Amino acid sequence: MRFFPAALRHRAAGFAAALLGLALLAGCDAQRISELQPGQSTEADVRDRFGLPENTWPEPDGGHTLEYNRQPAGSENFMITIAADGTLVAVRQVLTQENFARVQAGMSMAQVRRLLGKPAKTTHFALSGETHVDWRYLVQPDTRMLFTVVTGNDGRVLRTQNGPDQNAVQNQGGGR
Repeated sequence: MRFFPAALRHRAAGFAAALLGLALLAGCDAQRISELQPGQSTEADVRDRFGLPENTWPEPDGGHTLEYNRQPAGSENFMITIAADGTLVAVRQVLTQENFARVQAGMSMAQVRRLLGKPAKTTHFALSGETHVDWRYLVQPDTRMLFTVVTGNDGRVLRTQNGPDQNAVQNQGGGR
């Protein structure tokens, strides 16, 4: 390690700490979810384990869905549905191939946001008039991917893209 400059060692240490934090967060989510029982657990139980949601979405039956976002660094977004009587209905990880396939040309970004949760990153390209909205997700066992929704100036979906997350360590190369 003494052959590497101090700045590089500090950067590597910071990166290792961030990875450890993400691993612990992912482990915590699995533990929290395992403690919840649909039909028995309450909204208070959910909030005790997950804290304040990123967003609360109303449901037609009088219930609501709590959004727990793990972007930009994580690879999951959870939607936790609560019935009108305050009991847990379901816990869903929404960054899935099935949900990505539901994103269609012409949809509004509000509809996409409701389906997938808060994105990791939004980038506007002034010359083309396009905006690229990215969600990071994981393909088992450990392939980090990026789902991108491309919108026009009207905020409607033009197309989607799937590909490797170029910011993931595994995709950055390492040759000399």
